[in-house]
Amino acid sequence: MATKDIRPSTAIVICDVCGRTLLRGEHPEIYIDGGARRSVCDLCKPRALHEGWLREGTVPTYDASQDASRRRGGFLSRLRLRRERERPPQDPVADLPVAEADPEPSPPARAPRRREREPTRREARRLEREPAAREPRHVRAVPMGAEQRIAAAIEVFNNSEHRRTVAGVARSLGAPTVSIHPNDDHRSVVQIVASWELCWYRYDVDLSDEEPVVRLAAQGYELDELSARERRANAAYDQHGALGSV
Repeated sequence: MATKDIRPSTAIVICDVCGRTLLRGEHPEIYIDGGARRSVCDLCKPRALHEGWLREGTVPTYDASQDASRRRGGFLSRLRLRRERERPPQDPVADLPVAEADPEPSPPARAPRRREREPTRREARRLEREPAAREPRHVRAVPMGAEQRIAAAIEVFNNSEHRRTVAGVARSLGAPTVSIHPNDDHRSVVQIVASWELCWYRYDVDLSDEEPVVRLAAQGYELDELSARERRANAAYDQHGALGSV
């Protein structure tokens, strides 16, 4: 019995779509692309159809001239169709003509400002002779008696920040000698003197102000700088720094 020589096929088939070499046992499908035969693997058949390739045997034969014109027309048609698919949907409102906005109305013209009349010489001389109006000063009623003024000054001092100053010195040097007397030159002013052996402070309380305030008038370190009346105590002093009448 004669033996038959069996040789494996060495033909290499490459897919014209993906470029892959087909494995043994795979059979390509032949497609027509403008008259040219194309080998397509099973995996690339959808892509070949998408590109417009036709499977061999499904279309009648045709000449090359007609195929060239049809291929050009088919390519342009496919390109136009692809662009229409990729184009985003247009807003029908955006294509409408935009109405021009009305210009902003200009502000109404202002009437020319009337020029003020300059005063005559007689009026100018009269204005110069008249005294300038002064802002009225609010004067607080001052108590009549000396004891009432001293009591009012003590209340103002105890509510001021100078009370803490006297209390701070008293913590170091002891209780001060406090002398309170109305000012002989100014009826609305009351003087308060707190003195120690090493220093002294004199405060003025003006009761005529709308809100009476305490001002530091003078200070020193020698008791000889004070008068005999200022060195004589006539008011009390407690441990919290508050003054009081005797």
